[in-house]
Amino acid sequence: MKSFLLSLAATTALVSPAFAQMLELEKDELTFGFIKLTDMAPLAVAYENGYFLDEGLFVTLEAQANWKVLLDGVIGGQLDGAHMLAGQPLAATIGFGTEAHIITPFSMDLNGNGITVSNEVWEMMKPNIPQEDGKPVHPISATALAPVVEQFKSEGKPFNMGMVFPVSTHNYELRYWLAAGGLHPGFYSPDNITGQINADVLLSVTPPPQMPATLEAGTIHGYCVGEPWNQQAVFKGIGVPVITDYELWKNNPEKVFGISAEFAEANPNTAIAVTKALIRAAIWLDENDNANRPEAVEILSRAEYVGADYDVIANSMTGTFEYEKGDKREVPDFNVFFRYNATYPFYSDAVWYLTQMRRWGQIAEPKSDDWFDEVAKSVYRPDIYLEAARMLVDEGLANEADFPWDSDGYKAPTPAADIIDGIEYDGRAPNAYLESLPIGLKGAQTVVGAEVKG
Repeated sequence: MKSFLLSLAATTALVSPAFAQMLELEKDELTFGFIKLTDMAPLAVAYENGYFLDEGLFVTLEAQANWKVLLDGVIGGQLDGAHMLAGQPLAATIGFGTEAHIITPFSMDLNGNGITVSNEVWEMMKPNIPQEDGKPVHPISATALAPVVEQFKSEGKPFNMGMVFPVSTHNYELRYWLAAGGLHPGFYSPDNITGQINADVLLSVTPPPQMPATLEAGTIHGYCVGEPWNQQAVFKGIGVPVITDYELWKNNPEKVFGISAEFAEANPNTAIAVTKALIRAAIWLDENDNANRPEAVEILSRAEYVGADYDVIANSMTGTFEYEKGDKREVPDFNVFFRYNATYPFYSDAVWYLTQMRRWGQIAEPKSDDWFDEVAKSVYRPDIYLEAARMLVDEGLANEADFPWDSDGYKAPTPAADIIDGIEYDGRAPNAYLESLPIGLKGAQTVVGAEVKG
């Protein structure tokens, strides 16, 4: 059936897209989970624009209380798939936390996060930040935060910051920023999973929508989260974003769409059909220089999706980002959904997450470069992605030139100039990369008690 449809789509110029796309679906009624963040947009757009229906899929989208509930729903089968933290399929597959084989055929976006501090901490940081034309020079290094943390320490007060989940991009980005500024974000060990061993800054989990309220209450002094919860702090006048992850690591990978390996094996055509709909949504979100973003913001502002004010979501989704109130700057790539092969599930992206798990002790023992490669290939599935992309091209719904058909799954190394600490990242050499990072585990090192051994 599939080959027939492919040839039909390729040879018949006026073939109906809805007909051309039809695969023989093993399952057509699906429930997908998401967290209330702007980067769930491909799911909302695929639903609202009818792309799921075009594939013969009847989809229900359900907001989840937190990332653990969401992952458990996919593992337990209550959810057929979900908007996920990129670290979740990897961590589950290697058995850090809940053990289950989760795969991703589709990366949802690049960039999209920020680090925000309280007004009090911002005022303390400002004397350490260079100014130009009366405004702070960006990107702001965590070296500006180091004296603040030292002052808290001298007064016997802990310096607390929030991130959304132990295997979230936000945890690793916040740790990366702190370590690049000489601040230790703490280790994990098999006996101590707080992640606060030897920490200068104590990181703990706060669900994304609760970040601003937790900051306002003084429970945390800053946080790393996706939008719209950094811009919400600006609108409420309770905090100041100090850096975006675009400035931290230009065009870094963010969320993924996760399904169980079991689901993909039992429903191969359904997995391809879902991926097709999501690719179309990503194309729509970025096409014509983000011309559709205002419409996307309107969709996301609805209560059933993100449920934040239109203006708060638009602040970052339409190509700008506001730091201090009134300090709005152009950041056209703050949210990227399709450009730069954003949707392709690159092995090198998976390897970076695994290096950060190893760096901070979530992976307790040293691993070979081959191990990193094997895990990446067991979770990230460009084969499913490219099959979906080929069908879209043959159906006239996507452009041949927009996909990396000949990729081996590894991006070219990220140049030092694109990363806050000036250290190049090459996914093909994970252990060499770990060796190059001044703070964190490397080689045969392990955490025993409160000490690094080896």
